[in-house]
Amino acid sequence: MSTSHPKILLIGCDGQVGWELQRSLAVLADVTATSLCGSYGYALDLLNPDAVDKAVAEVGPDYIVNAAAHTAVDKAESEIELSEKLNAEAPAQLARLAAEHNAVFIHYSTDFVFDGESERPYREEDQTAPLGVYGATKLEGELRVLETEAAAMVFRTSWVYGNHGHNFMKTMLRLFRERDELKVVDDQIGAPTWSRMIAEATAQVIGQLQSGVKHAEELKGVYHLTNSGETSWYGFAREILELSGESCSLLPIATHEYPTPARRPAYSVLDNSKLNQVFSLTMPDWSSTLNRCMEDEKSTS
Repeated sequence: MSTSHPKILLIGCDGQVGWELQRSLAVLADVTATSLCGSYGYALDLLNPDAVDKAVAEVGPDYIVNAAAHTAVDKAESEIELSEKLNAEAPAQLARLAAEHNAVFIHYSTDFVFDGESERPYREEDQTAPLGVYGATKLEGELRVLETEAAAMVFRTSWVYGNHGHNFMKTMLRLFRERDELKVVDDQIGAPTWSRMIAEATAQVIGQLQSGVKHAEELKGVYHLTNSGETSWYGFAREILELSGESCSLLPIATHEYPTPARRPAYSVLDNSKLNQVFSLTMPDWSSTLNRCMEDEKSTS
């Protein structure tokens, strides 16, 4: 791996996390950013293994950062093959290529690998038991990545939102303007995580690797990476409403009152202790970062 002018191949730059990674990683290396359809960065068809082989060979990266995934949880229930290809097969191929090119591989996963039955924040070593196709294919991706010879790190995150793309915060802001009353689920508990926090933490990890403070070969494995604290979707919506200044009546409801194709874990808070111990990274509380994100949203709208 080179140290003077490192190269990063960023996969999925049009997603919430990928969008933020472009900026966070640019200060560390030369970033080649790709997206599935080429709406941002270069087009790279992850469903075409030959195209993926070619892209990695042309860039010759020191790091491959994969932020691409099929994240439409409900659609995944009927798009099983696409979920399998994007969430499991493509990450496995990228990890194998990372090993061949002596590159570090960074991949993102989800709290949906758990069933939500825990009464405390999940640790990396806890038993996984996904409830649907999305969680199952993401878990398969984790396992297949870690089976390769790559120096691979998998970061599980949760309830991702941000100023780019489709997410809960953006949806709530739109609905607040369109409706006088809104019902939001109050019995699913998690940790809302700003995509920018994920990107900045990733940049700090790469910075430590690049400086030689940490060695990727010794750090292979799964890490939890979310904002700290916890709330329900209703609590998340209430905070967004307060910060937005909009007027809308919010009503808490139970999960069974809002049926969806995919089951969600009732409790999916992740324990970040390992991230702190290994990389000395302390993730800020979800409420404080939501405030920062909302300020950013107002300044750019």
